[in-house]
Amino acid sequence: MSWGGVGTPMVAQETSVDEAVRESRLLLPRVSRTFALGIKLLPARLEAPVRLGYLLCRIADTIEDDLALSATRKAELLATFLTCFDEVEAADSFGNVVPELTSNAEYLDLVAATGRVFMLYRALDPPTRAILHRWVGEMVRGMRSFVIAQPNGIRIRTTAEFQEYCYYVAGTVGHLLTELWHEHSILIGERTYARLLDDCEAFGEALQTVNILKDIAWDAEHENAIYVPADALAAAGSAHDRLLEPALRAANRTALAPLMTLAQDDIERALRYIEAIPAAAMRIRLFCVLPILFAIATMRELERTDEMLVPGGAVKIGRAEVRAVVLAATTSTLTNPTLRWLADRVRKRPFTFGA
Repeated sequence: MSWGGVGTPMVAQETSVDEAVRESRLLLPRVSRTFALGIKLLPARLEAPVRLGYLLCRIADTIEDDLALSATRKAELLATFLTCFDEVEAADSFGNVVPELTSNAEYLDLVAATGRVFMLYRALDPPTRAILHRWVGEMVRGMRSFVIAQPNGIRIRTTAEFQEYCYYVAGTVGHLLTELWHEHSILIGERTYARLLDDCEAFGEALQTVNILKDIAWDAEHENAIYVPADALAAAGSAHDRLLEPALRAANRTALAPLMTLAQDDIERALRYIEAIPAAAMRIRLFCVLPILFAIATMRELERTDEMLVPGGAVKIGRAEVRAVVLAATTSTLTNPTLRWLADRVRKRPFTFGA
């Protein structure tokens, strides 16, 4: 481990704040290249709380997803994680769980660094701490409720249950970000804040639904989680335990229709969310635009392939398009008409320069 050895996390008090900041910045791109890119673009006063908020959410998510842990142990650890907001000792010792986990090295390093992440959380101003505590706590309590209710692995039964799950793991992030914009940007006044609240859940949930759709096979094979609603599968003549069967691929594809519609509706609301952010708040707009443009590109590919229903399959957008979208977004999101132009262009075909 690059931070001192997996399973032997450094005691937070022995690490200076400056060292912890540097470590967290190095760790962020290892657990999310996309969000690391966007977070670097934020104003300094927003970069730290958004970075820490993301890392806190990712620690909890790593616990929820780990196949080696029983549901009882996951619920216990998520409850302990909630106490870390108020108890230094709990935060400093949380990383000791690493030997129990089977995640990849990047996520293990992050969990081992929990004490240092909470050390940086405690260095934030009280209003910012309250925002992170409220919304990360809401996420973790929701995760824990699903773990307890479905101890043999997540199996979503209805579209309503799917939306409830997405609220807890992603709608909460929309609220967290929106409150941070309001707290730390003079450009997000009361009227704009009220407008953003209308669509902030959809902003987060759009990204979550697209990720679920593109990772159907991965989630089923590697995380024992199936998010395609059982009732939609049954209506199409399939079931959770037949989700990846080649003979039922057409039926399983049909069952995805409600989630595809939900994703497109949430993407539209996410674009409205971005349009409500003043053009002068360019860095906040750009942070929000990039993941939504990538989601639009991914949805374009999902409409054209069944690869997400193939064992071992994956749906990705090319690196050339990622680079082109990042470059175009820096100049095409300053006004709402150019934002819409770029979104529509990405929706039609791969966006690369010269294409």
